Amino acid sequence: MQKKIDRKFYRIIDANFNRAKEGLRVCEDISRFFYNKKNVTRKYKNARHELTEAIACLGLEKIIQARDIQGDIGKKSSPSEFYRAKTKDVFYANAQRVKESLRVLEEVTKLIDMKVAQDVKALRYKVYALEKNVISMTKDFT
Repeated sequence: MQKKIDRKFYRIIDANFNRAKEGLRVCEDISRFFYNKKNVTRKYKNARHELTEAIACLGLEKIIQARDIQGDIGKKSSPSEFYRAKTKDVFYANAQRVKESLRVLEEVTKLIDMKVAQDVKALRYKVYALEKNVISMTKDFT
């Protein structure tokens, strides 16, 4: 059951939902095109879809309507975001981004819908396992 919640929380959800989906897509594409790992690629794709399904329960229109791009004081990138030496750096940075975003989504959605929070938590642990799998099965990762 959803509670009435401040629009600012939906802004947090919007930013982290987008961040997590983007990071999952980067990890999916690296698994697919660089590491050629079909099973891992499918798992990243499934994770993106699971996340969308979980967050959609909150009302995607409501989340998008809360977006405030012009008023976002944190939209400027830091210099470290532009430096990646190797593919593994891109993968690792995006894997971290996904995990951090999922944690934020888990915490914030606890204020709105505990089932969504539990679903996001379960997904976060799947992503931990996926990251470990990619790192352990990929010789090129080191």
